[in-house]
Amino acid sequence: MESGPLLVEGPVEIVLPDGTVRSSERPVVALCVCRRSKHYPFCDTSHRRRSVPPAERTRQDGRHEGEDAPDSGG
Repeated sequence: MESGPLLVEGPVEIVLPDGTVRSSERPVVALCVCRRSKHYPFCDTSHRRRSVPPAERTRQDGRHEGEDAPDSGG
């Protein structure tokens, strides 16, 4: 699934861009790819609450965030 987690075999040690190191000793680790997780970089299933991220919705319908939908001609 595009918005779901990336599953990797553990144990893992992940170095975040800011240099923070996160680790897990679990045999399988779900890594967040949508960045909605409160436990990033580990998935907490936050991707299930909203199927399409706001930026992706904007690209899909051609509108910019905060812009109203075009009139339907009525």
